[in-house]
Amino acid sequence: EDEHDLVFEAKRKNIPRTLTPYGNERTMNMNSLVLTNIQNSNYFKYQLYDLNTYHQVIEEITRKVKHLEPWEKGSRKTAGQTGMCGGVRGVGAGGVVSSAYCILYKLFTLKLTRNQVHSMLNHNFGFVRGLGFLYLRCGLEVEYWRGVMQ
Repeated sequence: EDEHDLVFEAKRKNIPRTLTPYGNERTMNMNSLVLTNIQNSNYFKYQLYDLNTYHQVIEEITRKVKHLEPWEKGSRKTAGQTGMCGGVRGVGAGGVVSSAYCILYKLFTLKLTRNQVHSMLNHNFGFVRGLGFLYLRCGLEVEYWRGVMQ
């Protein structure tokens, strides 16, 4: 199944060309600690800020993304945390936010079209596909991404 088949299928199911965000349009439904670290990161503020097109951001993914975790490995401090928060991935005192999550938020600011999301989901590079699925999961109506998954 190629990209053109997915676009045709989306049109057949009357999925609009522009996608409606789900939930909080400002935060993309992200954890507040992750979002704060993204918005304060030099990478997001100075490097991603200059990327204005979908294609520029996709190229950046292929250059920078090495994993899809919210935090860079070894940057979170979990010492002293106890109970349910101690050592749990994604919970705690934060750390250095990953390039993947900075780019995910950048994609959200670009307000991707249906065709762009489908292109990501069918990209040759696995991290582009992964970020496409995260984009669906974090920022779009459940009915839209449920339809894509079927």
